[in-house]
Amino acid sequence: MALIVRPMQVDDWPAVQRIYQQGIDTGNATFEARPPSWAEFDGAKVGSPRLVAERDGRVAGWVAASRVSSRCVYEGVVEHSIYVAEDERGQGTGRALLDAFVTAAEAEGIWTVQSGIFPENEASLALHAATGFRTVGIRQRVGKMGYGPYAGQWRDVVMIERRSTIAGQ
Repeated sequence: MALIVRPMQVDDWPAVQRIYQQGIDTGNATFEARPPSWAEFDGAKVGSPRLVAERDGRVAGWVAASRVSSRCVYEGVVEHSIYVAEDERGQGTGRALLDAFVTAAEAEGIWTVQSGIFPENEASLALHAATGFRTVGIRQRVGKMGYGPYAGQWRDVVMIERRSTIAGQ
């Protein structure tokens, strides 16, 4: 039952999309109401690093990122998303993915990894704190949920970041 972290392949998309939907179903993962198509995902995310965790030949989680801006001064800054399958949560899958992602990002010259997390997603906030992310602020009532248990409610988002001590120095 060893966990392997490897680059995401197009063949992983059905499993990645299923895990994405599991996160959406919690109401605490994203403002998105549905997972994107592969073409939308592929077009929005940087090609690398884009990783999956695999256990026993089955995708157990994924992490990918988008550039925060096309301006050259932000070339080393990305916003990441990480999702872990329901039956993998609490087993170290997220930690393995995030550690591997940070290492790969630094190797590619990415000096800042950031994200926005709903304050109710305590597991994600704890995971990120344990891997060197810090809270930089809270965007209050930044978006209104259009689906799920929080439909119609304005949501806060905790802004986090991790600054590399290797890349961008």
